[in-house]
Amino acid sequence: MTEAATVPSYDELRAKLAEVQDPEINMSIVELGLVYDIQYEDGTVYVTMTLTSPGCPLGPVIRGEAYAKLRELPSVKDVDVQIVWNPPWDPRTMASDDVKMMLGVW
Repeated sequence: MTEAATVPSYDELRAKLAEVQDPEINMSIVELGLVYDIQYEDGTVYVTMTLTSPGCPLGPVIRGEAYAKLRELPSVKDVDVQIVWNPPWDPRTMASDDVKMMLGVW
């Protein structure tokens, strides 16, 4: 099987990240809008994401779970999760409609 045949799609990568929950809110980091970018290059997945607040004490846990979930994919050899603060997370514009409803933000 060639490398091209095993490259995960953007949707597959996003689906794996959707399995990661923010432990304080108990919602998917994807649905919360915390994941800004996902890229795959030569066996490495690069994720750019944020947290609900800069002082989030569970940032290392979320980063570790994102790493572990993506490593479950056979062609993923490494994962680089970058936490960024710009743009700042705003659930009113970044979260899914379901999350907005659950959080009561519109």
